[in-house]
Amino acid sequence: MNIRPVESTDLTDWVNMRSELWPKHQTHHPAELADYFSGRSIDIVETFVVEIAANKLVGFIELNIRNFAEGSRSSRVPYIEAWFVKPEHRGKGYGQALIRQAESWAMKEGFEEIASDTELHNHKSIALHKQLGFIETERIVCFLKSLKQT
Repeated sequence: MNIRPVESTDLTDWVNMRSELWPKHQTHHPAELADYFSGRSIDIVETFVVEIAANKLVGFIELNIRNFAEGSRSSRVPYIEAWFVKPEHRGKGYGQALIRQAESWAMKEGFEEIASDTELHNHKSIALHKQLGFIETERIVCFLKSLKQT
């Protein structure tokens, strides 16, 4: 297993894994990742992938720096925006290795904490976060209203 920064040659695999994680938004993935590689992304600062054989990727973690995270008093917080391991490769420690890499990256960048979230119904993710030392800080339902005239 090799945890390494994502490379532009990983684009197809990364898009496919994101599509497994967020199938409703798969049409947006190519443009969002093109923004990442061009340095224009506002959602992803760093991404690491799990490579188990030459060019065989089985997971990824996307990190951003947010100016707010529930439970934190810091004005800048590394935030796990996406964390995914292909279903057939779960339970082998790859997810934990991605989290450890994210933590190491955050510490090297001078941060003292890292934040994440998951959906209320994703009990497995909640349990994994807690198992890896995350403390639940809040449960919320978020809303957004467009102010454009339709």
